[in-house]
Amino acid sequence: MRFIPVLLVFLVAYAQALGQRSFPFSKTSVPPGSKKHFKIPVSDGNNSTYIPITVFHGANPGPVLGITAGIHGYEYPPILAAQRLNQQIDPNGLSGTIILVQIANVPAFLGRSPFVNPIDGKNLNRSFPGKEEGSITERIAHIITKEVIAKSSFFVDMHGGDAPEDLQPYNSWYQSDILSETSKKGQEMALAMGFDYVIVFNISKERLEKPSLFCSQEAFHRNIPSVDIECGRLGMPGNEETNQIVQGVFSLLGHLNMMSITRTPKKTPIIVAKRSTIKSRSTGFFCTDKKAGDTIKAGTQVGYITDFFGTKLEDISSPQDGIILYMIGTPPINAGETLMNIGILPNTLNQK
Repeated sequence: MRFIPVLLVFLVAYAQALGQRSFPFSKTSVPPGSKKHFKIPVSDGNNSTYIPITVFHGANPGPVLGITAGIHGYEYPPILAAQRLNQQIDPNGLSGTIILVQIANVPAFLGRSPFVNPIDGKNLNRSFPGKEEGSITERIAHIITKEVIAKSSFFVDMHGGDAPEDLQPYNSWYQSDILSETSKKGQEMALAMGFDYVIVFNISKERLEKPSLFCSQEAFHRNIPSVDIECGRLGMPGNEETNQIVQGVFSLLGHLNMMSITRTPKKTPIIVAKRSTIKSRSTGFFCTDKKAGDTIKAGTQVGYITDFFGTKLEDISSPQDGIILYMIGTPPINAGETLMNIGILPNTLNQK
């Protein structure tokens, strides 16, 4: 009879092994309760780079969460948040798997290049789903689509304000009547993350039939619940913003039952369903005393543009009541560029 306890231990271990097997990634596998770092090579024959990815494979079964940071290499809080997540996530306390892209656009990061990859001048966040035989940026998008997005049950793309962009922290989800259940799950993800403002990206049937272009939208096109984070401003590292992103991701892990997280109650976020954009008609200097997060009234002057000799070319007024979600926070401006993006607040919508 003494063999019975030993047999029970063996059966329990066998059942656990069946419940969570190793996670295959990049021609290798990650055992349960462990993490592994990968440097995925990318080359177009003339230029080469790599994508640093960490896979956390939990000790227990659960969903796969894909996370990307550094799609834009000059947006530092998301990249720093990914570094902290790499240190703070314990795979032994994880149910499921996290595929964390530490920096998607290494050439832009090392080259301190806002918006675009300096190798080919392309914006990675306008290149999805990418091309297997395309330029270096298109190949990066293709690998992320194939190796991260396509393997995910849920997806998060982390951004911040690039070098000239002042930004009010927010997150967002995709909404479409065609993918109603996916939209609902995305909304629940966004609301669980603790941001004060949550944006709705409404996607039409016609838009779903076109290439995604955006990283997180590629996930949504694949029927994967997806959210964006926008947190950080003017290309600055920002410890407060980095902490907010990390806390938001851990709150999401608790919501998805991937980790045991004690979440403190937060106030209900403000959901912004409509936005308005102010564009410049002139090239020159943008002068303003406004900043992201300011509330403004319709018809209020929010700045002006001068030529290179200081002569005023145009006054800039707000077309709507609302909050400045992001804006150009540096003087240079070109005709046709976005000066401000204004979130129309719910009470404002009710008044219209």
